[in-house]
Amino acid sequence: MPGGGAGVSKPYAHGAGGSVAALNIDAAAAHATTNRTDRHVLIICPPFALAEYTIRGLMARMLLAIALAAQWLQFPTPGVPRLPDGKPNLNAPAPRTPDGRPDLSGVWLPRGRYITDLAGDLKPGELVFQPWARDLYQHRLDTLSREDPQAHCVLSGVPRENLIPYPFKIVNTTNRMIVILYEALHSYRQIFMDGRTLPKDPNPTWMGYSVGRWDGDTLVVESSGFVENTWLDNNGHPGTESLRLTERFHRRDFGHIDLQMTIDDPKAYAKPWTVNVPLQAAPDTELIEYVCDENERDLKHLVGK
Repeated sequence: MPGGGAGVSKPYAHGAGGSVAALNIDAAAAHATTNRTDRHVLIICPPFALAEYTIRGLMARMLLAIALAAQWLQFPTPGVPRLPDGKPNLNAPAPRTPDGRPDLSGVWLPRGRYITDLAGDLKPGELVFQPWARDLYQHRLDTLSREDPQAHCVLSGVPRENLIPYPFKIVNTTNRMIVILYEALHSYRQIFMDGRTLPKDPNPTWMGYSVGRWDGDTLVVESSGFVENTWLDNNGHPGTESLRLTERFHRRDFGHIDLQMTIDDPKAYAKPWTVNVPLQAAPDTELIEYVCDENERDLKHLVGK
């Protein structure tokens, strides 16, 4: 966790390409503010006192921090449409690959605060827990997410990795596969586009197994094979080995992807439920290395309840 000891904000070395600084500002401003300095990254962190050092409180604040620039500030992304002032034109038409499909490649950031509560936009009755899952979710709320495995640098898995407000990069390959590189927790996914089906009895993994296909201009990704007892968001909506995740990526213009995710986990929920998460392009920057546990000084202060 960048920032050092409890209640202290200080620079954090980030390799040869730049550095990270932690600044205390208002939480709302932390979500919306953008700022850049040459060859530096600003991690915008809201203020919090030692008494607020709970797992959920710190994770929510830490994950609202946004990496606003990275190593390659003097190298504009090739092929980006520009406005007269040189800024990226995020409303330009979506690019396409040589075969005519929408080109989803690039660096992306999730918008909104779905990392805290993935179901925050749902109406009553759209998410129906199984009784045990409802009790577990309430326990996680009551204990302020004290048992969140991500606080111990365990992979988040999806859909949670899609929600963390750190950038991720979608990469096209030449061998019928799409790769997603997540800056958060230095993780990745392989989405196989070669027509294979999902494995029937897979060795469970945090990121699961993913296959994709095109439905018109929308990439449809089916994933399964997740580990038991995952967290879908910071609040702790539970996921199980029976989780099947369907993602629909639709690039409506150059700067925006509409991501629809359907959670179908009959062990934890009485019926599938669907959420919509907007993604925004982050051109003219790159991912930076993310190291979760080096020089870690915060965990002993995360008391929960």
